[in-house]
Amino acid sequence: MSASPLVLPPVRLLPVDDLAQLALAVPLLDRALRLARWAAPVRVVDAMGELLDADLVAAAEELGLAAGEAEDEDGLGETAQAWAVAVDTGLVELEIEEEAEESTPPGEAAGRAVPGEAYERVTAGAPQDVLEVWLAAAEAALAEAASPDIEHLRDVMDDGDVPGADEHDWDPDEEAEFLDTALANLYTLMALDDATETSQGAVPLPVLAASLVVPDEMEQPSDAVLEEVTEVMMRLDDHFRLLAPSGLLDYQPVDEALIEEDEAAGAPEPGEELDPDEISRYGLVRLTPLGVHGLRELLVDAGASAPLVGDLAGATGTELLDALAGYPDQAARTEAELWLKDRKPVDAARELLAAARGDDEAAPGRRLMCQQTLTLVGAEAEPALREVLDDRQLGGLARVWLTESGASDVPTPDADMIFWLTIDTLAAQLAADDDTELLSDLVRDLVARHDGFFDAAWRVEHPATADVLEAMGRLHPDRRAAKDARKAAFKARSRDGA
Repeated sequence: MSASPLVLPPVRLLPVDDLAQLALAVPLLDRALRLARWAAPVRVVDAMGELLDADLVAAAEELGLAAGEAEDEDGLGETAQAWAVAVDTGLVELEIEEEAEESTPPGEAAGRAVPGEAYERVTAGAPQDVLEVWLAAAEAALAEAASPDIEHLRDVMDDGDVPGADEHDWDPDEEAEFLDTALANLYTLMALDDATETSQGAVPLPVLAASLVVPDEMEQPSDAVLEEVTEVMMRLDDHFRLLAPSGLLDYQPVDEALIEEDEAAGAPEPGEELDPDEISRYGLVRLTPLGVHGLRELLVDAGASAPLVGDLAGATGTELLDALAGYPDQAARTEAELWLKDRKPVDAARELLAAARGDDEAAPGRRLMCQQTLTLVGAEAEPALREVLDDRQLGGLARVWLTESGASDVPTPDADMIFWLTIDTLAAQLAADDDTELLSDLVRDLVARHDGFFDAAWRVEHPATADVLEAMGRLHPDRRAAKDARKAAFKARSRDGA
């Protein structure tokens, strides 16, 4: 994978033993292992390290790929691929004299192949060794997908055509970068899907293609952009068909009949409502649990930040809250549960509340994460919450927690505390770049519930007051209320001397 400064959402991996079992069942690795076993104690190879014709036929029979004359050519091709994977991963090691390599014609004996050190490691059964060899096989598959054999692609496609692939204008480096980016986007889309495990639902191919083409700020894609989305879909279709046996992903290909039926229509527009059956016809792709592990390894090696859920179990309260502000909801909840697991509730609450204090730009986000994390803490934490009832920054969220926990004798907050907590919460949600439509509804309802909201809000002594009011002016659907919000923001800035 190419070097990347990506910061990716957290994922949760299956246990390493489970991943190793999945790896051993992957067709790509399974065939290579069987050939390495079959090659013992030694097999003759040509100068390129390939099997001689007679041994290639025998290897195909070993893999069950030589069932009949009509299938011999395909079976031999798949067997040759499996042998190449065995060599690339070190499951098979070649011993070819340099002189023989230079002087022996292809197809004639020039050396020998023996089971390699990687084969010994895999058969020893250490899960991490199994995963390392599988990942080497997956990397070989990625390299092949970026430089596909055109004839093989034609064989894969029912109509013998190669959509999106031009034999005379194929740049392997460009395709490798394109495929790397597509897989990183798929990783991100699945991580943001808010599932608790690595079995997230498949991503429609048009959604993945749009993530590569449509600019974030473009609300309505142009016809030219939609046409490009369709072209990218077909490029991805080519690649994913080739990658399916690698264990990296599960792929339901594009229904070619759909493209033939309505080629001019191309892909559905991003956001277009389609029923599930119709969506599936455009192709569906998901990283397997093994693929999530493998792709994460490649992304980390390339310099990306790709955290795991559970990484923060030993973190400080401040580190936890800062990180959770950028996590998807379910991942944040799971991470918080793991952090709380080995801590006493009252001690955990005190640490979180201390971490939530501050007037810095990230503080509202920490307080919002603190409030959400405290919902997972039991009643034993009540003393810690009562200790901060008079704290300007924490008193409001402490009252919310105590009330929702059914505590008695909870002091009623004064108006200043209510408005301060409102501004603080909105500042956190705006910093998180939450859904604009949902924020707009929240702002409208908030203003509707409080007469004279803006007259009171601009007086709130919070570092983000002016910014929040300005944002409310952009978000409120009513023109007059929006104008009042902007006036209030001006008053707040004037008061602060800004």
